[in-house]
Amino acid sequence: MGRALFVVDVQNDFTEGGALGVTGGAAVAQAISDYLAANADDYDVIVASRDWHDGDNDNGGHFAADGEPDFQSSWPVHCVAGSAGADYHPAFDTSRVTHHVHKGRGVPAYSVFEGRTGSGDTVQQVLDRHGIAEVDVAGIATDYCVRASALDALADGRRVRVLRRLVAGVAPETSDAALAELAAAGAELVD
Repeated sequence: MGRALFVVDVQNDFTEGGALGVTGGAAVAQAISDYLAANADDYDVIVASRDWHDGDNDNGGHFAADGEPDFQSSWPVHCVAGSAGADYHPAFDTSRVTHHVHKGRGVPAYSVFEGRTGSGDTVQQVLDRHGIAEVDVAGIATDYCVRASALDALADGRRVRVLRRLVAGVAPETSDAALAELAAAGAELVD
């Protein structure tokens, strides 16, 4: 029974000063690096995802092309492929990551499961190939991409733990609601 860690979207645009910066994002980037330094050997697979949006279109309505974004399904331009905003935050040490995943290429995407590795594998294929039954989830943002990734891992039949000290959300209320939803769906919330 293998174990994986998802590190969700620890990117410059989702940390302080970025296009959609989350308070505490930089601290989470460093905390994940510290956690990996001490615990990486506990995992058979470490998947790090990044939003990797097209810069020449609205990505299926994900970018607010006309008018103001609603911050539910449309957003300001962020994490354009190859841009500094799409880069991993510098405090996130990626040296122990085994699989890098890009998601949101031309379409809205929140879950790690919507992405692909550089060789074209889906996350589900990576997990199945390595016999992964348990997934720990960390990253940004608790109330959006962390939530979607954890729910998809549960729906895919994996046991899921959310590492609460290693996530940061857009807002306390929506983050608390997301964590409650995940717990109700069967995820374990670990401090």
